[in-house]
Formats: sequence, structure tokens, C-alpha cells
Amino acid sequence: MMLKDSFAEIGAFETLRKVSAIGYNAVEISQIPMTPENVAELDRSRSELGMDIAALSVNVEGRKGMPVESLAENFDKIVDDAKRLDSSLLRIGMLPFPAMKSLDAVVDFAKQANGYAERLQEHGISLYYHNHHIEFAKFDGKYMLDIIADNSPAMGMEIDVHWVQRGGLDPVRTLEKYAGRTAMVHLKDYRIGQMPESSFGLLEKGDFPGFMAEFKNVVQFAEVGEGNLDFPSIVPAAVEAGAQYLLVEQDELYGRTVWDALQTSYDNLAAMGHADLF
Repeated sequence: MMLKDSFAEIGAFETLRKVSAIGYNAVEISQIPMTPENVAELDRSRSELGMDIAALSVNVEGRKGMPVESLAENFDKIVDDAKRLDSSLLRIGMLPFPAMKSLDAVVDFAKQANGYAERLQEHGISLYYHNHHIEFAKFDGKYMLDIIADNSPAMGMEIDVHWVQRGGLDPVRTLEKYAGRTAMVHLKDYRIGQMPESSFGLLEKGDFPGFMAEFKNVVQFAEVGEGNLDFPSIVPAAVEAGAQYLLVEQDELYGRTVWDALQTSYDNLAAMGHADLF
């Protein structure tokens, strides 16, 4: 997802050549059109760069404006692409927005996803669900993520530690909770940014609601090790939970280049003693 602009500009292979030069040896494909050209270049990156195509992204049903294929419409192609790229893991990035509106809607989504997970298992492919913070809303006192998990026993979890923190839970305890069911973990930090200069201008003008809006929105995505999350505890917990891949991700860069951000996360993880995981 971080690299979609680079994919569009210089192509999949040259983008992954730059990723490999930093030291990353696996990549998850998200928000990248799975055109014949992109699939061929991803395959080439495996043979020429040794890049591991860790996982591919899918939706259950099609969504307008999203370059993500759906299991409802593209099941056979998704399976063919996964086998060509030796990717045995598929992941759903988020449940559809309408599925968030009620308990019944969440359950319906989870059961539908579970049906596809069972079909995929027949092809040696596993399906996983990636959380944001919305999955820690409660229906009848139960987290939405637990409702999804309970109603999709054939589907695993891809735990995103930043979104767990933003949802008000502890990443380590959440990884422990889903141990044995989590094949992938997203590593991105959680930073409290400084108040922008413009916010104090709003205060001086007497726009207190505007100032408070800025005050409430200082949470930022950050390079691993540049925020407040306890990665020296999170990384071992992810490994202990059975994660096959720890995937560095950053949704917003705040003026930095994607390459600087990826380098910083790599350097910080290596400095924490995790260079052997790359």
C-alpha cells in the first residue's frame, strides 16, 4: 500500500528492487492492480530478487474505486495468481462499511468470509482478516473483532498493532489473545504529534472548537521506533503468537518519502536486535 505510487511510476519490479536494497525480503500486496503486467513483474521479483510475496489482498465482494479483486467475482483468478506467486496467504483489509452498522451485518460478513476461507483451504490457501480500530467497537458488550473471529473459524487474523492501540487495547495482550491464529502482523508506530502552529492561530481568533478539533487529531502513524509503542515487547509477542510475517506499514508519511520511512523502520528494528528477522 505504501508503494502504490512507485508501482505506478516505475513498475513493480523496479520498486521491489529498491525495497530489497534496503533489506526487506518480503512484501504484502495491497491496493495494487493485479494486472497481467504487475503479476508478471511480481513473479520476476521472486526469481531475480529473491522477494517473497508474502500475501495478496482481496475483498469478499467488489468495491467501487478500489483496485482489490473480490472473491465473489474473481475467485479463480485470485487462486491462480496466488499459486503463481507462491503466496499461500490472502488477507481482507477491512470489512465493508455497510457491515459495520449492526451485529447482524457483522455476522453476515463473517460467515460469508468463512465460506470463502473454507473454499480457499481446498487450494492450500488461507484467508486472514486485518483489523483497524473500528473492530473494537462493541455490540452487546462484545468486540466486533471477536464477533468476526467467532463466526469465521476458518479465517485467521492479521493484527495491526497501531490500530489496536488506537482502538484502546494493548497490542501485546491482543497478540497473546489471538496466538495460533495470527499469521501476519502489521508493524507501525503510534505517535502523538505536536500541535500545528495554525491551531494556536485559531485559539487567538477565539475559535475554540477549531482548536479542540486540532487537539483531538494529533495521533499520527509513525515509523517503527519513532512513536510510543513498545516494540521490544511487541515483536517477540508477535513471533510467539505464530506470525509468519511481520510487515512494516505506515499509512501517512507527513512529508517524508516512503523510502526514508522504510529505511528508518528497518534501522530501528535492526537496532532493537531484530536484524535476523529480515
